[in-house]
Amino acid sequence: MNHKDHVHLLHKGVSGQGGTWADLGSGTGAFTLALADLIGPTGQIYSIDKDQRALKEQEKSMRASFPATTVYYITADFTHQLDLPPLDGIIMANSLHFVRHKDPLLQLVRSYLRPGGHFILVEYNADHGNMWVPHPLSYRTWETLSRQNGFTQTRLLSTVPSRFFGEIYSALSLHA
Repeated sequence: MNHKDHVHLLHKGVSGQGGTWADLGSGTGAFTLALADLIGPTGQIYSIDKDQRALKEQEKSMRASFPATTVYYITADFTHQLDLPPLDGIIMANSLHFVRHKDPLLQLVRSYLRPGGHFILVEYNADHGNMWVPHPLSYRTWETLSRQNGFTQTRLLSTVPSRFFGEIYSALSLHA
């Protein structure tokens, strides 16, 4: 996948320029860069990952491609409470599949969002993983899980083929 694919997976879930967003488990920032492209220089992003080297690499890429976008790089484990302002949106792209017990984390994630806030999940469309992707969840499973955790209006945004597990999807769910 390339930057255009990343933007494509997110664009229907990002309501426009600006806003305060977080990317949980952002890694080297492929989807953080896509988000910066979509929200523009008036937006701000909290990029969270426990790998400080990945965040440093991401910061270099961000400065080169989107220098006017404000990004706060936070080295932390997103499965623990974070000190974040009320957010307009959260992205979890290929990070939720590392969490076995998803309900407590999803309750925490929902608590960061403003009412009406957007939660965009990018995930492999499979319910069985492997050692690299231990706990993926299909879109059908996400529909149920999102409803059980207080999200509303869940809908499929887009899909792209993947050589791993066949397909990656993006989905939008709202904080009620």
